[in-house]
Amino acid sequence: MEKLAIVILNWNGAAMLRQYLPSVLHYSLDEATVYVADNASTDDSLQLLREQFPAVRIIELDRNWGFADGYNKSLAQIDAEYYLLLNSDIEVTPHWLTPLLRFMDSHTDVAACQPKLLSIARRDSYEYAGACGGFIDRYGYPFCRGRIFDTIEQDSGQYDEPCSVLWATGAALLVRAHIYKDVGGLDGRFFAHCEEIDFCWRMRLRGYHIYCLPESKVYHVGGGTLPKSNPMKTFLNFRNNLTMLYKCLDANELRYVMRWRWWLDYVAAWQMLLLKGNVGDFRAVYRARRAFKRWRDDFRSDRDEIQQRRTEKEIPEQRKFSLLWQYYLKGRKRYADLP
Repeated sequence: MEKLAIVILNWNGAAMLRQYLPSVLHYSLDEATVYVADNASTDDSLQLLREQFPAVRIIELDRNWGFADGYNKSLAQIDAEYYLLLNSDIEVTPHWLTPLLRFMDSHTDVAACQPKLLSIARRDSYEYAGACGGFIDRYGYPFCRGRIFDTIEQDSGQYDEPCSVLWATGAALLVRAHIYKDVGGLDGRFFAHCEEIDFCWRMRLRGYHIYCLPESKVYHVGGGTLPKSNPMKTFLNFRNNLTMLYKCLDANELRYVMRWRWWLDYVAAWQMLLLKGNVGDFRAVYRARRAFKRWRDDFRSDRDEIQQRRTEKEIPEQRKFSLLWQYYLKGRKRYADLP
């Protein structure tokens, strides 16, 4: 069994591999085996790997399974103590793995962790996709230390202490392999977006802890799969977020939150249309609500199992305030300003 398997999921990402894989190999091979799992790319990704990166182990999948099932099918072929799910657009830094492995080896109640995620474009700022560790508010809206909605903070060391979080970014997620398998891995039905929040929340409900360890830092391009403003991305985010809430909230919370989300989602849709003129995203929210309603019953058994196996009644990282109220009405746009 390997100690640590770094697994980069790739789909037509030859340009990203060419640019960022060298840093991963240079700063990781002493402590890990590096894999690239290819989601049936049609570009020259596989040729590039074989010719220029012979140290990389290749897993070839038969089609594009998306982010979630792409990882599930790839990790099932790897025997390791730890998996590290790493985006192809990540630039790592010297000794980035050491604090992650040291912490995990000495904290057996911790299931997963992430490094500090900084932006490649603005290297003194956090990166949107996970910043310095993630939380959710009362109504299921995710936010991070260093990023609330579209407000991204500069990194001045303000969040450099290790911190227990609800979710760790899927861009650089280190997880114990046996817990990954026991919890059921990423939900492949999500395809992409919200899958790491759902996964981490399920682990947290079983009493495991998730941490951000800022002593380790990496740089992320972000937005490599879909542009930031994209109707498909909006659709997946809304549909998957509602599905995650349905799976993970207890019965009393679920009824309350879903009543509010009905209103909040449609307000968001009309805001996209009237204030931004974004017809595609407006329609995507409506489609997401309908899609969630159609497939909700498919997740009933998942919900039953999650609720039966939960050991944590209250989770501190699932915050009780409304992020919308704090951000838009109170003007609290930095993590440190929140209640």
